[in-house]
Amino acid sequence: MTSGHLSIDVTNLTKRFHAVTAVSDLSFTVRPGSITGFLGPNGSGKTTTMRMILGLVAPSSGTATIGGRRYRDIPRPSATVGAVLDASAFHPGHTAREHLRIYCAMGGYPDRRADELLAVLGLADAANRRTRQFSTGMRQRLNLATALLGDPRVLLLDEPSNGLDPEGMAWLRELLRGLARDGRTILISSHVLSELQQIVDDVVVIRGGRMVAAGSLEELASGTLPPVLLRSPQADQLATLLKQHAADGLAASRVEDVEPGRLRVHGLRTEQIADLAARADVRLYEIGTEASNLEEWFLSLGDDRQGENR
Repeated sequence: MTSGHLSIDVTNLTKRFHAVTAVSDLSFTVRPGSITGFLGPNGSGKTTTMRMILGLVAPSSGTATIGGRRYRDIPRPSATVGAVLDASAFHPGHTAREHLRIYCAMGGYPDRRADELLAVLGLADAANRRTRQFSTGMRQRLNLATALLGDPRVLLLDEPSNGLDPEGMAWLRELLRGLARDGRTILISSHVLSELQQIVDDVVVIRGGRMVAAGSLEELASGTLPPVLLRSPQADQLATLLKQHAADGLAASRVEDVEPGRLRVHGLRTEQIADLAARADVRLYEIGTEASNLEEWFLSLGDDRQGENR
């Protein structure tokens, strides 16, 4: 195993728990020097997939490799792969410094590495506090410090922004972007779509353990109709029409009340809405598209959640 750029390669990965298929024939690659967002509703198989990549769960079939090797075959794995899967994996009586020094001893790293990372992760002032006193956000920072002890080239992070306030989320974005610029390979599982949009390069989406879409964020989101914002004194009447297959025989996938007299319409083009309003003699005062985002694209993939599993 070299210390250079390493990819994560998931190939035809399947996991069955008795009669339940948690992950089914899943294949994707996480590129070095990029941040890949791993998306899917709760129970879609994201955590099971990450655990298979890390060798914590044995696949029923298929493979998951890091730099061409299974995790269990990587010499000194903590120097190659860092992971955050559980925000509560601390002994409540240990201080933050004690926790990190235990992991330093396990990985063969000098004790000073603990203090270096406490500073980098913004926990220097809390180094001697018991972890039972930590907030969720502080636990996330300590988890990240633990994952980074071996200066790994690959990171797998399950919901790393949980519990962080807006300032903490901005700090996390900058930290991860810096790690990616350094050539590291980063896979982030999250349901905070608006946050992911600001940091990810690529996206992998699964539902019910199956692949829905994969590719660069720009490529995948470009094919989505942007939402349409409109203002009308007859907004309620227009909303009803848009939901009833009245625009060129098509219905809006979603109609939201933004405020009195204003609507946000998904799944239809501006000209379709304008033509419908004209035919129904509904007055439109304003109409225009809104910049599409990751959440709109994700919702456009549908919401068939049958058979989903953790």
